[in-house]
Amino acid sequence: MAVRVHNMSISLDGFATGEPQSAEAPFGHAGERLHEWMLATRFWHEGGTAGVDDAFAQRHGPGIGSEIMGAHKFGPPGWQDDPDWTGWWGPNPPFHTPTFVLTHRTRPPVAMEGGTTFHFIDTSPAEALETARQAADGQDVRIGGGPTVVRDCLAAGLIDHMHLVQVPIVLGRGVRLWDGLEALEDSYAIEAVSSPSGVTHLTFTRTA
Repeated sequence: MAVRVHNMSISLDGFATGEPQSAEAPFGHAGERLHEWMLATRFWHEGGTAGVDDAFAQRHGPGIGSEIMGAHKFGPPGWQDDPDWTGWWGPNPPFHTPTFVLTHRTRPPVAMEGGTTFHFIDTSPAEALETARQAADGQDVRIGGGPTVVRDCLAAGLIDHMHLVQVPIVLGRGVRLWDGLEALEDSYAIEAVSSPSGVTHLTFTRTA
């Protein structure tokens, strides 16, 4: 049962989201620039491109039994004050598994169409992982982001496989992935694959 990260895009200067985040701008001043590579693929929409980007994007779903995400991935600042907020994704979110949202303000679970149930928990990433593993029923657990949650899980040594997509833009501000992760490369085998779209796919696989 592996712990995986897929399709997380970062800028050349290491930011996985811009600022300020709002209901109108989920990724702040970054807009969709970090994700244009994925939005063009068959993974995202029928009639999209095949090739390297699509092949990596398609690995997001198979074998995943549950997901962990941070509060800022689930909603914009202040979503905890809106009892009707159920995420960015409409009535049928793309997760289709139990999904655990890390937040200091918990609420009852929300069952959505397609098999997604959001559980709101106030705990550490390591404790959340134990809960998510039980819910995954023998399958893998995906750490869905945002960057703060992924960074905390990397710092705690919880991630077995990570797929990052380095996008050739400079954001200058936002939330960085790499802060505090000095010498991370000592714990992972790293491979880089360049794409005609201009992005570079980086895979980190934990070494023995």
